[in-house]
Amino acid sequence: MNILIIAEKPSVANRIAEALSTGEASKSRGKGKVSYYEVKRGNDDIYVAAAVGHLFSIKQTEKTRGYPVLQIEWAPAYEVGSKSEHTKEYLDTLMVLAKKCNMLINACDYDIEGTVIGTNIIKYAKGKLDSNAKRMKFSTTTSEDLRDSYAHLSSLDLNNFYAGEARHMLDWLWGINLSRALTYAVRGGMSSDALSIGRVQGPSLAILAKRESEIMAFKPKPFWRITAIVRETEFMNKREDIFDSKVARGAYDETVKHKAEGVVESTELREQMIYPYPPFDLTSLQLEASRALHLDPSMTLSIAQSLYERALISYPRTSSQKLPQTLGLPRIISEISKNSNYSQTAKAIMSKKRYTPVEGTKTDAAHPAIFPTGLMPSGLSQYEERLYDLITRRFLACFSEPAKVERGKIIIRFGKELYFANGSRIMSPGWLSVYTYAKIDEKTLPLLKEGENTAATKVDIQDLMTQPPRRYTKAGLISELEKKDLGTKATRASIIDTLFRRKYVEGTSIKVTEFGMSVYGTLAKNCEMIVDDQTTKRLEDDMEKISKGEISEEEVIKEGKDMLLKALEQFDANKSAITAELRKSLMKSNVIGKCPKDGGDLVVRRSRFGKQFVACANYPKCTNTYSLPQNAMILPTGEVCEHCHTPIIKVIRRGRRPFEMDLDPNCITKKDWASNKKRNQIEEEGNVPLAQDIKLLKSKPAKKAAKNAAKKRQTNVKKKGDHDQPTEAL
Repeated sequence: MNILIIAEKPSVANRIAEALSTGEASKSRGKGKVSYYEVKRGNDDIYVAAAVGHLFSIKQTEKTRGYPVLQIEWAPAYEVGSKSEHTKEYLDTLMVLAKKCNMLINACDYDIEGTVIGTNIIKYAKGKLDSNAKRMKFSTTTSEDLRDSYAHLSSLDLNNFYAGEARHMLDWLWGINLSRALTYAVRGGMSSDALSIGRVQGPSLAILAKRESEIMAFKPKPFWRITAIVRETEFMNKREDIFDSKVARGAYDETVKHKAEGVVESTELREQMIYPYPPFDLTSLQLEASRALHLDPSMTLSIAQSLYERALISYPRTSSQKLPQTLGLPRIISEISKNSNYSQTAKAIMSKKRYTPVEGTKTDAAHPAIFPTGLMPSGLSQYEERLYDLITRRFLACFSEPAKVERGKIIIRFGKELYFANGSRIMSPGWLSVYTYAKIDEKTLPLLKEGENTAATKVDIQDLMTQPPRRYTKAGLISELEKKDLGTKATRASIIDTLFRRKYVEGTSIKVTEFGMSVYGTLAKNCEMIVDDQTTKRLEDDMEKISKGEISEEEVIKEGKDMLLKALEQFDANKSAITAELRKSLMKSNVIGKCPKDGGDLVVRRSRFGKQFVACANYPKCTNTYSLPQNAMILPTGEVCEHCHTPIIKVIRRGRRPFEMDLDPNCITKKDWASNKKRNQIEEEGNVPLAQDIKLLKSKPAKKAAKNAAKKRQTNVKKKGDHDQPTEAL
């Protein structure tokens, strides 16, 4: 039999071919530069070929740039967008191989996205989904697991496919229609930049905007804390935070009056067992990597995916905190014991036969918790090493003994006022010595006995103010989205990144920009459905029902379209108000300084050809304009050039070093831009501002540098695989 196995990535295709081959898998050339593998196994001729994420995208069938758009279809990704041209060779290769084969196997990642990727390819190749199409299910890419998966093929997980297909279609429909509505509402000579809002993006912005509103509306209140120092240990007044100044002053005066007459009211000493944290699911991994390693959640997922494809860890996009015995836990720990970094811990677990792990409550029908496979890592980058260590130590800690901690508490009376101090001492570190990323702060208490007299060497009263709620971090927001069941494991990080790209939010501690607050406020007032999480939650629940076979894909898509039309009807009914509010906010957010000719606001605008430039807001009375670097983010610095008196801006391009410049192309600050020294700097850093004003750009070195940069960008796009992300993530 001729069999085609479809992998999600080239690296996984290679691992599958090596695992199934009894000798060496022969590598052949497909269409263009794309390779595939040929394997002989028994009487079967097996071809293993890879996709590069999604090879199919959704496109509208109606020829319109307006909205609503409701008629859509799946089509090869390279036909939909130029950024996906590199996918054509992969799809062509798969189609040629599919014609030779009687059985097609989807071996893409066993989740909704992997199901959609592989099943779409099979459907396109055969024109239908029949019993000759099979599914490989594996949680690691080790040879053992891949062979076992091939030996136990299952039928296609069609309910997951229908649920994933529905999600893609609804995300596309909501995203394109709402984004067009929003963009057209503010367009009109101001800017041709597209604004975006989506089915999950709207509620995500709402969560952040509501927190921002709480912070802005917050009114600090004064409170007082009183402490007493006894034998170099700080004791806190038992009232803790006191919000009545008279009560605070009375407590302070009473303590000072009797500070030499303290009596130990009680002492308490108890032993506490601290059990290990459960193994990682994706969200807890992103949270912990953010805290312990300062990694961005998107980067954490990317690194984890790389470790998975190299068979070093299990599949990372999981909601599970379970480690079933069927994984062969003793064998994994035995393999880890061969790694000198973990051998002592692993051997201690083996010697005591502690093979029952601590687990959490979260489950996932498709995959277990994240765990190391036991293969010896090599050639890892610094970040890969650190994340692998975090995952491995967390896994081993689950099998380690609990920590024993002695907790103490002493209460002292000064007159009528009671003071307390808590202390802790680690008696036996247990798992804490394994999972070194967790720490318990130890605090030693003085040796005091109940009824003993003592004195305070110092009494202090602090005047404090209450603080506003903290802003979310990216990891914190991902956790909040999971609690509200918004988005998926695969999309949450990328949806948050989209909010940053649209300039709705900024900062490590996520602050909603003035424009982001305006977008949220305008929509909440005029079209609440777009930012209401209950709208999205209802569709999320229905898509879960598709996976369980409780409802059809067609029913959910119809429901989603009806809800979308209702939202657009509400949007259009209030369009004039939305336009006025957003244009005013956009104009304000685009101000970069004052016009040196008439003192009006200088704002960033775009021509009808999409070129960004700076113009005076008092046009047509003032026609002053300046050119800008293209394909760059322009930020005001608040400073003005002392020579030409134009605003100084900061120019940020992806993958290049930011730089600052004023707006006047003839300013004295630019006199050396054509020198060899500056030319070399421009070629090295890619800092080529004001393309139409600098002759240097027409020089051969600059053209060569631009050509090389374009090649590099194209290579990066091919490596990244734009269509590996779900629709809304884009």
